[in-house]
Amino acid sequence: MTLPVIGYVGLTHLGLNSAAAGAERGCHVVGFDPNDALARRLAEGETPLTEPQLPELLAKNLERLEFTSDPSALKKCDIVYVAPDVATDDSGNSDLGAINTLLKVAFENAGTDATIVILSQVPPGFTHQHHRKNRLLFYQVETLVFGRAIERALNPERFIIGAREPNAPLPCAYQKYLDLFSCPLLVMRYESAELAKISINCCLVASINVANMLAELCENIGADWSEIAPALKLDQRIGPHAYLSPGLGIAGGNLERDLNTVQRFANDLGTDAGVVSAWLANSKWRKDWPYRTLCSKILGSNPKAKIALLGITYKEDTNSVKNSPSLELISRLSEAMVTAFDPAVPHSVVPQIDWADDMYEAIQGADAVAIMTPWSMFRNLDPRTLVEKMNGTVVLDPYGVLDRKAAIDAGLDYTTLGVSSRTPD
Repeated sequence: MTLPVIGYVGLTHLGLNSAAAGAERGCHVVGFDPNDALARRLAEGETPLTEPQLPELLAKNLERLEFTSDPSALKKCDIVYVAPDVATDDSGNSDLGAINTLLKVAFENAGTDATIVILSQVPPGFTHQHHRKNRLLFYQVETLVFGRAIERALNPERFIIGAREPNAPLPCAYQKYLDLFSCPLLVMRYESAELAKISINCCLVASINVANMLAELCENIGADWSEIAPALKLDQRIGPHAYLSPGLGIAGGNLERDLNTVQRFANDLGTDAGVVSAWLANSKWRKDWPYRTLCSKILGSNPKAKIALLGITYKEDTNSVKNSPSLELISRLSEAMVTAFDPAVPHSVVPQIDWADDMYEAIQGADAVAIMTPWSMFRNLDPRTLVEKMNGTVVLDPYGVLDRKAAIDAGLDYTTLGVSSRTPD
């Protein structure tokens, strides 16, 4: 079977990981980006992103991957995905400038019979506005999760496709490519597909906020959320894959963007989205948990305490710091002496603090340690080592990286999300 040639326009996180997955499925892939330096780095085998499995997959499929800053290379493609990451501001508003520019590049350089697919997340109405007569344009819901991008790109749960004519067959090459992934295919009108992505994220936000709200109750009444979550996952109405791990609010940018979009449409169309405002308020409250806890534990009596932050990224296995709880905490620690370590973040990202070269240097002499990102390497920290190297005993571990009983037995003043700070029996 002759496989289609796939083009990816925009080689940031979404486009690059998707291109690697397309090559792994056996297709020749043209990766275009107007940034010539980026295209050259990729062609030389350099990987500019922190993402598990990505460097290995690119190296494995190098002969199927063609990286270029020459848009004319798109002429050979049967399908052209327009896939730049869509940046958001601090309020969750999308900057659509890059995708508008790259979509124009795709229309002008792809063959007239090529299928063009918008893969970047866009607000409802965007794809319809960009439809051109006698051109094949579709919207496909992206499934990107930072830290799991390759896994998700290779093994999607389903494909959600927005089409101008949902009841018509998909173009042959596009159908052939999607069939390589062996998953259900849902074709619907443009606006339904665009809103489907937002709907999915709203459900995730609801689960996150339920977990955060009830985990905080656990912290104050002596319950343990880690004992409750398995009971919920066994309920068929909730399910084993539900987002039930308590965290420090919503971060990363994508969920905030969708909540902002829902609020904007609700305001414009006169519908109710008050629950979204409540979700955002709960997220802001929960994101402030580390600062509130440090104030009660040490900063109230010693505002100039030395605080060690382990982890700056908003989650593990990525270099993204978008809306990171660590950055929020740093902005509140105006008097404290802050030393940080993160394996994926350049020191220049947060120049106003001190940086350590490893986690052991960071915790040396600290009055308090906050494990703000659950990087796997932090699980190797022995609580007894913390006691030996720290000046104080306060440890904030919101994601439960350390063994709680071992930490308390070692003499640490240990606090985690969803569990009362009282000593276990």
